[in-house]
Amino acid sequence: MLATQIRQKDSFFYFISYPVQDLLAQVRFNSRFYGDPGEKIEAEPLPEADEVAGFIAKIEKTDSAFQRELSRAKVKSIINFYETATTQPPIPGAVLLFTKDKLDFEPLGDLASAGHLSEPREKFLIIDGQHRLAALHFYARKHPEEAATLRIPCMIFDGHHDDFAAEMFVTINSTASRINKSHLVDLYEKVTWAAPDRKFAARVAEKLYSESDSPLRYRINRLGGRSRQEKWILQAELFNEIHRWTQHGEWNYEEPRAAEHAYALLRDFLAAARSAWGEAWGQSHSMVAKPVTLKAMLRLCAELARQDSVAGETSSERLARWRQRLAPWGQLGREFRAEGFYERFPAKGQVERVGRVQKRLAEAAGIVARPRARRAGNDE
Repeated sequence: MLATQIRQKDSFFYFISYPVQDLLAQVRFNSRFYGDPGEKIEAEPLPEADEVAGFIAKIEKTDSAFQRELSRAKVKSIINFYETATTQPPIPGAVLLFTKDKLDFEPLGDLASAGHLSEPREKFLIIDGQHRLAALHFYARKHPEEAATLRIPCMIFDGHHDDFAAEMFVTINSTASRINKSHLVDLYEKVTWAAPDRKFAARVAEKLYSESDSPLRYRINRLGGRSRQEKWILQAELFNEIHRWTQHGEWNYEEPRAAEHAYALLRDFLAAARSAWGEAWGQSHSMVAKPVTLKAMLRLCAELARQDSVAGETSSERLARWRQRLAPWGQLGREFRAEGFYERFPAKGQVERVGRVQKRLAEAAGIVARPRARRAGNDE
């Protein structure tokens, strides 16, 4: 299919002009929708491994998960709009679709941003536009000839982790007329069906935001947060790094003190890093407190906590030792100036750049990454 590739910062996604029937055949509905009496779209069964589809479906359906009532009247009103719109386009806004598959994009000659995009192996998940597409389904049944002339603007996001789609869904629907303002990470703590490892990581992220001794207190960008301080990292990015670390087998998610311990390790590591960086910490002209460096440091915290923790030690003992271990970072201030940073750490995208920064910091502090096993059944 013909597509336009769009780049925004380190992200790539695609714009497609989809014929109606092709589009409806390529999407799956996670909720039941109704048209006229006797007409309905059944929710498609969710694969057991497709957590994000289940996440979105439960937000749509469950009172305790900030649901917005699925409205037959809303679908009927959209159908009526499709039928009455003449000079005005029936669907002027793009529908947002997601697939975990990494789609192949082949540019057309010298047109680097236009080309052919492969189809996903499975149907697209609808991040935004289920009601519009449900109404389109019923409209196409009643007016097949008119529907055949329509092409629907779609944005396709591919090759990301499930959290990307779920987070985007929550963000898009965070308005007063839809679901309450709440970030994906907050939802993990508030709903009963969230996986224990995600609830655990969300609990640690919350402590880093709110505890008075956290070096990141109020510096984490949460949807709905009221602090006027400058924010350093998105809550979702922080959560992903904590979740990556706490997926390994030594954590007991059900143990009440486990989250306290994980927080204490992160707090002491970040305090040691703040001491090492000195004036560069949090300065606008420095990249030290920017997401790319913070994520690299958080990954090194996981390594240091595994390699350099002493049973029974106090927080002050650990902090003193880690301050000494990270002290060489204080000599890297010039490398981490904002001016010229991306030239000093060249990369094709954010993921690669975080890896380069992590490698540089690890070399300076003498932290050697070692392979470690994940929990059984985890293939992230």
